[in-house]
Amino acid sequence: MEFIISNIIKVHPMALAHFERVTDEVDRRLIVSLTRGYADMTDYFVDHLARGIARLAASQHPHPVIVRTSDFKSNEYANLIGGRAFEPRESNPMLGLRGASRYYSDLYRDGFALECRAIKRVREEMGLDNVVVMIPFCRTVEEAQRVLEVMAANGLVRGEKGLEVYVMCEIPSNVVLAEQFAQYFDGFSIGSNDLTMLVLGVDRESSELAHLFDERNEAVRRMIRQVIEVAHAAGRKVGICGQAPSDYPEFAAFLVEAGIDSISLNPDSVLAVIPRVARAEHDLSP
Repeated sequence: MEFIISNIIKVHPMALAHFERVTDEVDRRLIVSLTRGYADMTDYFVDHLARGIARLAASQHPHPVIVRTSDFKSNEYANLIGGRAFEPRESNPMLGLRGASRYYSDLYRDGFALECRAIKRVREEMGLDNVVVMIPFCRTVEEAQRVLEVMAANGLVRGEKGLEVYVMCEIPSNVVLAEQFAQYFDGFSIGSNDLTMLVLGVDRESSELAHLFDERNEAVRRMIRQVIEVAHAAGRKVGICGQAPSDYPEFAAFLVEAGIDSISLNPDSVLAVIPRVARAEHDLSP
């Protein structure tokens, strides 16, 4: 969603839901210009987000397409048009108001409602029911419950009309309590970048600590292996959408050996990684 919002929509969703709170005149003029032709400014956000998601979902239909709800950090949201009127100043946005915690917060609840409207339109009006929703940075089981309640209030009920909801596995709590998270989600997608950051206690954006940031660290690998085992025992699928398999073909081979269900790759790494995956699968075959 972040790419669609930042490159196409460009406006903070709360600035459309509460235009009266935008005081910067330049931002106000830009928003009025971008939403020209819409009687309700929020329809501008929903229309463009729905079209962006639909374009991706249609290309793979009927196969599942996982759509992660927005995961901008507060400083990134603030850089959207009108965003500074709605975002807190945080000393460490990476560990601040992001992901699931935003969706039930008064600071963003109305913005998340627009995201839900767009997904609902794609699935129910456009007929692309292959869209699976994925929730990022969900810190606790209680938070999972709250997010699902907010989604349901906006017309997205897990299990109804075939809707599946996945969770990003990128916080140690997601691994430690995987069995409990599996009660609320239909699948896990490992975010190896943030998981490595939080397992090793390394700011992944710090150049001074770059030599310590390594997804191949044994502590991270054990976490990944553990969540795959627990999730599979609960009948849940596990994929990975982090950077590691693209950077390190041998890491992709480890994931195959650990039993992962799917691996996401950068386009420029596919040709290099596929042979390693094939060899790993061959080695596992009886």
